[in-house]
Amino acid sequence: MGEILDLAERAWKGDLGGVNVHPGSVLVGLEVLDEGAAFMSAFSNALILKTDQGLVFVDTSSFFHAQAMYDAVREWTDAPVDTGIYTHGHVDHVFGLQHFHAEAERNGEPGAKIIAHSACPARFDRYQLTNGYNGHINARQFGFPKPVFPKDYRYPDETVETEKTLEIGGLRIELYHDRGETDDGIWAWIPERKAIYAGDLFIWAAPNCGNPQKAQRYPREWAEALRKMAGLEPEQLFPGHGPPILGAERVQRALVDSAELLESITEQTLAMMNDGATLDTILHEVKLPGDLLDRPYLRPIYDDPIFIVRTLWRLYGGWYDGNPAHLKPSRDVDLARALADAAGGARRLAERAEAACGDGDFALACELAEFGWLASPDDEKTRGVRASVYRARAAAETSLMAKGIYKAAARDVETEPSPSAAPRG
Repeated sequence: MGEILDLAERAWKGDLGGVNVHPGSVLVGLEVLDEGAAFMSAFSNALILKTDQGLVFVDTSSFFHAQAMYDAVREWTDAPVDTGIYTHGHVDHVFGLQHFHAEAERNGEPGAKIIAHSACPARFDRYQLTNGYNGHINARQFGFPKPVFPKDYRYPDETVETEKTLEIGGLRIELYHDRGETDDGIWAWIPERKAIYAGDLFIWAAPNCGNPQKAQRYPREWAEALRKMAGLEPEQLFPGHGPPILGAERVQRALVDSAELLESITEQTLAMMNDGATLDTILHEVKLPGDLLDRPYLRPIYDDPIFIVRTLWRLYGGWYDGNPAHLKPSRDVDLARALADAAGGARRLAERAEAACGDGDFALACELAEFGWLASPDDEKTRGVRASVYRARAAAETSLMAKGIYKAAARDVETEPSPSAAPRG
């Protein structure tokens, strides 16, 4: 057993500390599984399969670890790359083959054929339209020092609609489309190996299904995909992030538990929506299944499960949250100034925010601190309280998504001296 499979065993037992496996902190390396397959652990992963026709990459990893993957694979084999499969078009899954493409060009070879879902090209087109926006949200999400997002994409040569069977060099690979984290998701079943490559439908964390800064996600369909995988009775599960899961019983449990988590939140949310509840009510009354979130592979360390309620509301109910005051609201800054006037000044709001923070009511503390700062953004007191409240909120959160946004909010006032830092609207 190599280092990655040893990590997999410890991760399954929950022996890696409080967060266990974190998608943003990875062991980078290649584990040769047998003479016909190797698993690249990276951000994100890839499964490399040897065939008589050349190598097949199920997922292609990212630009972060493209060089490491090239070097490790070439140490294992000098076989040409025949096919690369994008499980979806997120940038951490589609840039890892760049050095193999360059190698093929140097050798005068055709290079890898790229296969993806038919919606993937439209995703790349959208990324071109929103390049700056995606740079900013990834800077907040991951704490990057400056907004950067790639512009040059390798579009697929061949696409999948609902399913496709590949026969490559004597190896059969079945591809299936299901919406989940994205609308262009595909996952792979390799019957000969009884193996599934799930892409980001499984990431060793609560499903990244409610990310507040990203496009629409699909919790119900995600659960259906996990049920389909479980129905194949796989013995190996290769995730988009985190180590493999080996053994039929373990794989079954991981897939079914993940499906049950999504199903619970979806069923509760839809039931309350159908009863006429507002978004505010649902957010505070949905009961997250703590027994499932305690599993070592479902901890809420990347996305926050409560955000799934919002993505369901957006999917099935639109953007109106049920509060008529929010239909055509005043500007945030105008409301903040009115509240500050009523309270006796922006500093009174800041002081109340400090008290709420001290009581552990971080949600109220953030609201009050934000209003105080918006009402008087150049005041040292309101700026300091805003920063300290968001720092405290970030420390109390478990998910990378929430931590990233709250830390960015604190940095805004710590590093930006101008009152122009205050958003308007």
